Amino acid sequence: MAWNTVGPDIVAGLFLGAFFALIAVGYSMVYGILRLINFAHGDFYMAAAFVSYSILGAVTIGTRINWGNVAWVGLVTMVAGGVLAVAVERLVYRPMRRAAVLSLMIAALGVSQILENGTLNIPAWGSNYLPYPVTPPITGFDVAGVHYTWTQLGIVVIAIVLILATYLVVNHTMLGTAMRAVAQDRAAATLMGINTDRIISLVFFIGGALAGAAAVMASLYYGQINYLMGFSIGLQAFTAAVLGGIGNVAGAAVGGLLLGILESVGTGLFGPQWALLFAFGALVLTLWLRPSGLLGERIGQRV
Repeated sequence: MAWNTVGPDIVAGLFLGAFFALIAVGYSMVYGILRLINFAHGDFYMAAAFVSYSILGAVTIGTRINWGNVAWVGLVTMVAGGVLAVAVERLVYRPMRRAAVLSLMIAALGVSQILENGTLNIPAWGSNYLPYPVTPPITGFDVAGVHYTWTQLGIVVIAIVLILATYLVVNHTMLGTAMRAVAQDRAAATLMGINTDRIISLVFFIGGALAGAAAVMASLYYGQINYLMGFSIGLQAFTAAVLGGIGNVAGAAVGGLLLGILESVGTGLFGPQWALLFAFGALVLTLWLRPSGLLGERIGQRV
């Protein structure tokens, strides 16, 4: 076991955790306002990755990266992810809002399969791993003999900025107050004049936009995309949200970063086949000691 690689593995885990955190925040916000575990959320990320792939492929000559193109395509992808999430909420979840939670979860699984198989059956995309149209430069800096690229640093910084912006909106604006009111008591929020449907759609849009940002970052980082990429990262992001305290934006972010570090360290110490076991073992231990998650609050059930 390479114990001397723990330091670099922790840093590498921050890059992986950045993707988890962005998607976990969207998971957590939707759960907080609808008590819905949106299993389709990971596939919003997948669909957004294919949108960015197609647009970048159309405007890129060769593989040399143009950061201006990446920036505006990233913004378009965030909007596309948000619009897709709002469309799913409007067409699927809203008509079922009075249904049992289990029915909503089954519907979410159905949406996930529709998005995955719809992507699979688009001829230009298909089932193969597709190389991302641009390749980031490898220039960067060295820390303790380990090389990191400026792209990797930028991914972490942008993820932190987006999560902080979301946290500030939710906790320090009138719009965020409306979101928290709807999450706490939807009927009372309606009586206070809050348009709950609009607030719920906005929450889905923010979650989808964050998933779109994660899609562009992950595609640049890994250099390839696939129609199943949303399933695994969606499951891991949900785990991160639970680990940090689902329904809590800060908790989801912390859980994402922590899960990324745990997986990276587990890979370095025990090999890739043990990474998930190491990470999920830590999750079970955490929830055993603190069932509400690291930053979750124990909230009594209203009857």
